[in-house]
Amino acid sequence: MAAPSFVTSIEAAVDRVLDSVPGDIVLGIPLGVGKPNAFVNALYRRFRADPSRRLRIVTALSLHKPVGKTDIERHFLEPLVRRVFEDYPDLDYVIDLRAGRLPPNVEVHEFFMKTGDYLGNAAAQQNYISTNYTFVARDMAVQGMNVVAQAVAARGEGRALRLSLSSNPDVSAEIIERVHASGRRVMTVAVVNERMPFMPNGAEVEPGLFDLVVTDPAGTHAVFAPPNNKVSFADYAIGLHASSFVVDGGTLQIGIGSLGDAIAQALIVRDRHGSEYRRILESLAHGDLTGRETGRFDTGLYGCSEMFVNGFLKLIEAGIVRREVFADATLQRLLNEGRIADTAVTPQTLRALLDAGRVRAPLDAADLAFLQRFGVLRADVRLDGGQLVAERARCSADLRDERALATVCETMLGTRLAGGVFMHGGFFLGPRDFYQRLRTMPPQELAKIDMTRIDFINQLYGDDELKRQQRRKARFMNTTMVVTLLGAAASDALDNGQVVSGVGGQYNFVAMSHALPDARLVMMLRATHDGHAGLTSSIVWNYGNVTIPRHLRDIVVTEYGVADLRGQADGEVVKRLIAVADSRFQDELVHQAQAHGKLAADYRVPEHRRRNLPQALEDRLQPWASAGLLPEFPFGTDLSEDEIRIVRALKKLQHASQHPAELLQMTVRSLWDGREAPRPYLERLGLAEARSLRDLLVRRLFANNL
Repeated sequence: MAAPSFVTSIEAAVDRVLDSVPGDIVLGIPLGVGKPNAFVNALYRRFRADPSRRLRIVTALSLHKPVGKTDIERHFLEPLVRRVFEDYPDLDYVIDLRAGRLPPNVEVHEFFMKTGDYLGNAAAQQNYISTNYTFVARDMAVQGMNVVAQAVAARGEGRALRLSLSSNPDVSAEIIERVHASGRRVMTVAVVNERMPFMPNGAEVEPGLFDLVVTDPAGTHAVFAPPNNKVSFADYAIGLHASSFVVDGGTLQIGIGSLGDAIAQALIVRDRHGSEYRRILESLAHGDLTGRETGRFDTGLYGCSEMFVNGFLKLIEAGIVRREVFADATLQRLLNEGRIADTAVTPQTLRALLDAGRVRAPLDAADLAFLQRFGVLRADVRLDGGQLVAERARCSADLRDERALATVCETMLGTRLAGGVFMHGGFFLGPRDFYQRLRTMPPQELAKIDMTRIDFINQLYGDDELKRQQRRKARFMNTTMVVTLLGAAASDALDNGQVVSGVGGQYNFVAMSHALPDARLVMMLRATHDGHAGLTSSIVWNYGNVTIPRHLRDIVVTEYGVADLRGQADGEVVKRLIAVADSRFQDELVHQAQAHGKLAADYRVPEHRRRNLPQALEDRLQPWASAGLLPEFPFGTDLSEDEIRIVRALKKLQHASQHPAELLQMTVRSLWDGREAPRPYLERLGLAEARSLRDLLVRRLFANNL
C-alpha cells in the first residue's frame, strides 16, 4: 500500500478533497458512530455556501443529540444532554434535514434511519434506500461513490502508526474494493478520533488504506452515547421467553435497546439464579416449559451480531459469552465434534488434525505456519532440512513416525489454542461506560472481540463451511413492529409506506436461521402499541408492508408467550398468534380470521389465554423485580434518581395527552389533590415561576404524577 498523506487540519483536508475530485461529490460515510462528524460538517458547509457543485451523502443511522419537542422537555434535556453527550458535535446535514432546509444542491440518502425520526419528512422518505445490510456496499457503489470518509482510532506514531476502523469495519473496506474493482477512483479519508476505542483483529488496518489521514484535534470528540433505556415488565417478559431458546454452546445475535438488555439480564439470571429463573418462566409460560432451555452456561456462548451492544459486553463480563471460535473450518469442526476436547493444547489436538488431514505428514512450511498460527506448536519451532527443530530438540517432520510425534508432543507443543474469538460484531453503540470499558479492557481480553465486515457476519456466502461450523445452535433475536395472523412481519415501515427505520440486517439473519439446520429465529414484539390512534394490537389480520414474508415465519414472542410457527399450517399459525395477543383484541382477531376462512367457525380462545393483560403480567413479575432480579436499569443508567422520577412523571403526562378521557380524569384529580412538586424539579422544567394558566395546570399535573 502507498503511504497516505497526513493532514493536520480539517479544513485543509476538505480543500484536498475538493481539489482532487472534480465536479459533484458522492460521499459515503459509515452508519452510526463511524462518521467523522467534524470533517463531514466542514465539507457540507462548503457546499451549502457554494451552490455551483452538488453533494450527495450516502449513509445510515445519522445520530443526533435528543432535543425536546416542548419547552418542558427542552428544559429537562439540556443539562442531561450536556452531561451525557459531552462535546459530541451534531451533524449539520441532520439538523437541516430534520428542519426541512437542506440546500437544493445537497441530497442525503440513508439505508437505515434513526427510528421514527423522519416520519412525515418528505426529503428523507423520498431519498431512503431500501436494501439489506449485506448489499449496502454494492448499493452505495451504485450511487457513484467517489469519496469515502471514516472516523478511526489510532495507536503509535510515525512508521509504527496503526489505525483501527473500530466500530465500523463493516462496509468501508468492501466499498473501496468494489469501486476500485470497477476501475473507478475513490478518494479515502480517515479522521483520527482519539476517544474512539482501538479495536484489534479485523478492524485494524494499515494507514495506506486511506489517501488522507487527518490528525486535527478537532476530529476528536465524545462518541455518541445514548443512555440505557428502562426495561419494562413487558420487555422482561419478552426477554425471559426469548432467553429460554438460547442453547449452551450455541451462538447468539441480539440488538440494541431495552429488549436487548432484557434478554441479556434474563440470561444472567438463568446462569446465576437457575431455580428462580425457572419459577419466573413457569409463571409466564403457564407451567409448560416444553422445548425450553433453563440450564447454566457450562460451555458458554459465541456472539455473532451486526451490532455489538452493551448487553453483549455484560454477557462477556458475566462469563456467559466465552465460547471461542477459530478461523479454520476443520479445526472448528473438530472442536464441535469433541475430537479436540477444548482449547488446551494436548497431544490429541495434534493427532486429531493429522487424522483429519488438516496437516500433512511430513509437515511442510504451510503446515507449520498453520500449527503456529493457532498455537498448536510453539513459535520457536522451525523446519530445517526435513526436520523440526526447537531449542535442543530435533526430530523428523514426518509425524507418522511415532518417535517423531512423541518428541514433538513432549518438547514442541503450545499450551493453548491461539487466535480464538468469542464475539464478532460489525458496529457498536452504547452508553458512556460501554466505550470506557472497551478503551481500558486488557489487550488479551479485547483480542477476543473481532469487529469485522458485515458481509462476514450477516450471511453464510463466502467461507460458508467456516461460518456453519462456528454458528452452531444459533439463535437470532430480532424485533418487529407488527406480525400478521399468517406470520408475516413488518419491521421497517408503516402500512402507508412511511419508513420508520430500515431493513438493516434483519432479513439476512432470518434467512440464516432457516439455512442453518440447528438455528432458530426469535421474532419479538410488544403485543400492543399505544399512540395517537389509541391502543392497537401489534398482531393484526393483515398489513400494508412486509419486511419478512410469511413463509419465513418461525418463533414469535410477545410478553404474553411464545408462538412456535415453524412448519405449522395456516390455521394453527392463526391460533398460536391469537394465543399470545393482548386479550382485549383476541375476539376481533378471531372474527377476522374466521371471516377470511382461516379459522374454524367454532374456534374459541382457551380460557387460560384470556388473561393476557398488562396488570396480570405486572402481578407475576413485580415480586421478582422487588427481589432485585429484574431491575428497571439492569446495567445502570446515566440518569440520576431525581431525573428518573421526573421522566416517569413526564411519560405519564405524554401518554395522557394522547388520550382525552385520561387527561380529563388526571386534570380533575390533580386540581382536587393540590400537590406541589419539589422546587428543584420545577426549576429543572422551567415551571418554578409559572404564571400562565397553562403552565400552572401543567405544574399541578406534573406534581400529581410524581
